[in-house]
Amino acid sequence: MPSFERDSRHIVIAGASSLLGAELKSLLEESRFAEWDLRLVDEESAVGTLTEAGGEPAVIQPVEESSFDRARYVFFTSSFEFTLANLELAHRSGAVTIDLSGHSAAGANSLAWFPGLEKLRGEVLPGKPTRTFIPSAVAEAMVRLSLSLQDLGLSRLTSIVLQPVSAAGKRGIEELETQTSQLLSFQNTGKQVFDAQVAFNTLDRFGPASRIDLRQALAILRTEVRSCLRGTAVVPAIQLVHVPVFYGVTFSACGELDPSVDTARVVSACKAAGFSVLQPPETPSNVTGAEAVAIQLGAAQGEPSKPGTWWFWGAADNVRLPAANAVKLAEKLAE
Repeated sequence: MPSFERDSRHIVIAGASSLLGAELKSLLEESRFAEWDLRLVDEESAVGTLTEAGGEPAVIQPVEESSFDRARYVFFTSSFEFTLANLELAHRSGAVTIDLSGHSAAGANSLAWFPGLEKLRGEVLPGKPTRTFIPSAVAEAMVRLSLSLQDLGLSRLTSIVLQPVSAAGKRGIEELETQTSQLLSFQNTGKQVFDAQVAFNTLDRFGPASRIDLRQALAILRTEVRSCLRGTAVVPAIQLVHVPVFYGVTFSACGELDPSVDTARVVSACKAAGFSVLQPPETPSNVTGAEAVAIQLGAAQGEPSKPGTWWFWGAADNVRLPAANAVKLAEKLAE
């Protein structure tokens, strides 16, 4: 990488208008990068949006050939398709790319990272990687759970993930809000984003004309988890379900362990893996997980009918957690 790029104090947020992009910008402005130059770019639909960066007015720009020039870090926080279209341009600029869209999870040359992952896998960060990705909050949860339980004889892990509409961005939040109001007023619901009734409803897929593909989201989640585990542990079976909430992802998981394992060992393993383990009467929820930068896990419950089978219930902030991890990775690479 040229010296001017190694010493650069320029950061590009590609997808600046997204929920992740806005959260990332806020966290960068509170970090060691507070005095760095932030460049905001996004998809055509967001170009021209007036926002602020570093306390000064800023306008979101389109991606052009020179958008990533002299950037030290480029964060991708928009859609899978937007990242696909622009990632190679960012690589050619010499910048370090940190992808939060899920696109890079399938890349053989892209390094997965979240705090503590190297320790869980018994590895060290390989030098200064230039192609990295931050797994989604629930992918991180599944990876932590699998790796934490492998020494307890884990043979199978399955999970149902309950996804909020914030995974679809601001448009998803607005549509749930509108549908909720319309249904309470006995009106027909608008379905522009999801092509389905998402208010007061749970779904494993959206309508055929939906702008959001829940099946694609599930495929990305599974790829993220496999990429992080890399054959070192049990890969969980995962199902993804829409639930009519605005923020925060929750999940239920079931693991089959050595029948001799007791509650104390399960709790200890989960704490060692970085979970915030809540004790009754506290329980993880969309509310308790809001703005937290740790994944919450309830007390593990044994299945009475099948010794060695354990149930887990957890929650995480699906926006704050990956954004905070991305900033931590950039700080680590800048050391």
